[in-house]
Amino acid sequence: MIFDYTPKGVCSKKMRVTLDDKNVIEKVEVLGGCSGNLQGISSLVVGMSAEEAIRRMRGIRCGFKDTSCPDQLAHALEAALASEQ
Repeated sequence: MIFDYTPKGVCSKKMRVTLDDKNVIEKVEVLGGCSGNLQGISSLVVGMSAEEAIRRMRGIRCGFKDTSCPDQLAHALEAALASEQ
């Protein structure tokens, strides 16, 4: 499944997540934001279950913001999983 998500409250503008039929992350693409950091995060979560990635990234904050790109990626994964049901 390929799922597009528009993050809120961060510099990145779009996230595209590809999950296999067991909800394992196959690919993450992020438009905008801190390129190096987001490429690193995207690379680290490939092969990880969506549930585990959500558990690890949910609630991470960026400076004084209430969210961050990793937190928004967790939101994207939650939305992707919810869309399957």
